[in-house]
Amino acid sequence: MRKFAYETVDVFTEARFGGNQLAVFTDARGLSDSEMQSLAGEMNYSETTFVLPPVDPANTARVRIFTRTHEMPFAGHPNVGTAFVLARHGRDSGGLLRFEEIAGLVEVKVARNCAGEITGTTIAAPQPLSTGVELPPTAIAACAGLAPSDILVGNHQPIRASVGVHFVLAEVAADALPRATPDLGQFRALRDATRGLEGRLSLFLYVRDGQSIRARMFAPISGTWEDPATGSASATLATLLLSLDGGDSASFTLTQGVEMGRPSLLHLTAQRGSDGIRATVGGACVPVFRGEALL
Repeated sequence: MRKFAYETVDVFTEARFGGNQLAVFTDARGLSDSEMQSLAGEMNYSETTFVLPPVDPANTARVRIFTRTHEMPFAGHPNVGTAFVLARHGRDSGGLLRFEEIAGLVEVKVARNCAGEITGTTIAAPQPLSTGVELPPTAIAACAGLAPSDILVGNHQPIRASVGVHFVLAEVAADALPRATPDLGQFRALRDATRGLEGRLSLFLYVRDGQSIRARMFAPISGTWEDPATGSASATLATLLLSLDGGDSASFTLTQGVEMGRPSLLHLTAQRGSDGIRATVGGACVPVFRGEALL
């Protein structure tokens, strides 16, 4: 019988049983692709990560990220949480880690308190902002169980965007966000009718008040009815807002997961550079479980 150690952490929170749950298999050597996918389904979190030796020894690790149904090229809270776990194992170098992923190289900085204890991490998204198809507000409203007037288009139309993984970003009225309820049939209909979505639809709804943001994320087609903290979508939103606002840089705080009873706090920055607008996302983490998978 083969044994594979894993640890779980709550990400983007300082309180256990808040934030977004993550399982980290700290040494995934010997696991097949199908076994990784099966283990992610068994853990039943929004994502599970598998740590492998890096291709380039200058980097810390190769990290593979699986949802319940498929592998992801990049994701936010899995990187923040995986870096937290590995840093607690002494895998960082001077407070830095570098992860090889499908979407590119992810650089991570470790945060410590005054006692030197690791409290969280901040990651740099692997790609600059890219935008794609715009979606009809009526279709987005139908997906979220809202009225068309709840979708705000004064700043931008609902739009597909990415800094490593794609989300549809839509601004909504403040009183609409708590009322949002995903409609799986409408998600499937919009996905199937829109070639530019490339067969996937994850919807990130947000309300902005200056530099403070409230958000919810729904991806029912891939098995995540709602996500309590979505770092990659939040980072994408930060870059989109900077592109709309102008300026060279911006910072935001984003709260998510409130409606799920798992409040999360994400710290975001966006910065213009020679290759476009890039983002960071960071937050605190709390360890929860340790165990072994028996295969």
